[in-house]
Amino acid sequence: MATKSEPEPPDTPHWPFYHGDGRAPHDEVQHLPDPPPWRRFQGDQLEPSRDLKSATHAKAWKHQLALAEVYQADKEIVEAVNAALLLRRPLLITGPPGAGKSSLAYSVAHELTLGPVLEWPITTRSTVKDALYLYDAIGRVHEQQRQGNQGPPVPIGDFLTLGPLGTALLPAERPRVLLIDEIDKSDVDLPNDLLNILEQGGFEIPELQRGRQSRERVRPFDAEDDERVEIQHGKVVCRAFPFIILTNNFEREFPPAFLRRCLQLKLPNPDKSKLEKIVRAHLGQQNQQFTNTVERLIDRFLKRRDQDKMDLATDQLLNAVFMATSGGLEVLNADFESLLDRVWTSLSNA
Repeated sequence: MATKSEPEPPDTPHWPFYHGDGRAPHDEVQHLPDPPPWRRFQGDQLEPSRDLKSATHAKAWKHQLALAEVYQADKEIVEAVNAALLLRRPLLITGPPGAGKSSLAYSVAHELTLGPVLEWPITTRSTVKDALYLYDAIGRVHEQQRQGNQGPPVPIGDFLTLGPLGTALLPAERPRVLLIDEIDKSDVDLPNDLLNILEQGGFEIPELQRGRQSRERVRPFDAEDDERVEIQHGKVVCRAFPFIILTNNFEREFPPAFLRRCLQLKLPNPDKSKLEKIVRAHLGQQNQQFTNTVERLIDRFLKRRDQDKMDLATDQLLNAVFMATSGGLEVLNADFESLLDRVWTSLSNA
């Protein structure tokens, strides 16, 4: 007697969404479950004509692709990225220079096909307002005078450009990737100024709210030519919360209220096995002589970094490997040792 077949189970989330193992780009991000109730945002739908795979973004993406394809993600990194994607929370990554904090953003954007990474490099002069938008009021006045004061008002949107954070919060169906690099170098107030933005998933532009029109077309941070997006009522609210990576180089502590809004990940210095994978990813798997040279250089690098307590970054190792394998230098030669002293200068003494 035939038994009644069991009903098909409902679709289950495709965890993990990001794998970090160098696989080809895929569309798993579309299977993200709905966000938690406290992280749902309902911004006005962005026009579908803004295609992040179009030729206007090819130049930025070509540069970032080279960084994305060689990135090596550990299990802890993969778990942290997927948790941040699921919870719609920023990911604060702390670690030494060269540990791969910034490159992770390119890897996520590449694998999940989220378009070019929006970059906000932090300095002591950085402000949240500048990262949201820039308004050229003087340029607008000059343009109005050029056209004559009797003419129609010059549109504010022609003189307003969204910053990297403002562009990341545009109400698109797919999240953008935003890299806030070296936030530890910021002014002491910047993390607190970010709190409401990260919590509300949006911001207001007073210059547009004071205008007569309820709709203005402005230029995004990563736009080229005459590309514009429409902002209604002077307010930008996201639909898909952006995937935000904030990098920190051990130089700073942050307010508890800021940390509460982020997921945190601490990266140690890469060990020998990880360094070997990084070198192979960047320079390929070559002959036995290359392998022997790499092993000797990694051993010397680790001795200086760990035993001699020198502050060295991974890209300094890559520089030495490239010189030894591409320049025909003999790594056991005394002259090469002198050259290493120049290449492997401690960053804390620079």
